[in-house]
Order: sequence, then structure tokens, then C-alpha cells
Amino acid sequence: MPHQPDIRIRRVYEDALPDDGARVLVDRLWPRGISKERAALTLWLKDIAPATTLRQWFAHDPAKWEGFCQRYTAELNANPQAVHTLADLACKGRVTLLFGARDVAHNEAVVLASYMAAHLAHSA
Repeated sequence: MPHQPDIRIRRVYEDALPDDGARVLVDRLWPRGISKERAALTLWLKDIAPATTLRQWFAHDPAKWEGFCQRYTAELNANPQAVHTLADLACKGRVTLLFGARDVAHNEAVVLASYMAAHLAHSA
């Protein structure tokens, strides 16, 4: 039976919850106005974030969402080390992917959570 990962996504600006599990920031840049204490991170996985050129191209424009998803998925496929790091955490328990974007539906954490669920289902 495949392992069903418990991966959640939340804005880093929301308060940490006791049931967050491993809190992983998946932004390449540190979010403005957040202290390390308030972020309460388990890990800052900068290497799994979209490349700067992709992030700048996307600019959180929902009209570019489909293209962003395809390009970011290609980046994840080419980055097995970072994916493996996150997969190891997800196999140990709940992981909460943290992001700084205002748009909760169109950001890298949404793509990454879906990607990891599929990745872990295939590798189980």
C-alpha cells in the first residue's frame, strides 16, 4: 500500500500550529517582516524553490499559472537532491510547506505539494 503523505501548505505569516509537523519554507527569498523565531522553521529549503528567472517571469500572475506549473515541475524533475530531502521529511510525518505569497492558490507550495504527493506515491 503506497504511503499517503501528509503535506499541508500555509502562509509563513500565519502563526505556527502545534500540529504543523516539520515546517519547511519553500521560498528562495526570506519573507519580509518575519523573524526566524516567528517562522519557527524546521528547514529553509531554498534549493527547492523556483529559479529566480522563473519566479520573476511568473510574478504571481494567475494568467501564467499553467506555464508556471509546467516549468516549475520541470525544475523539480531536474533537482532530485532537494526533492529527496523533502521526501525524507514527508516519510517521517506531517510536513507543512510555508510560502510568503499573498495568493494562496497560485504559488510554488501548491505545485510542490501536488508534485510531492505524486512523487511519494510512485516511489512507495
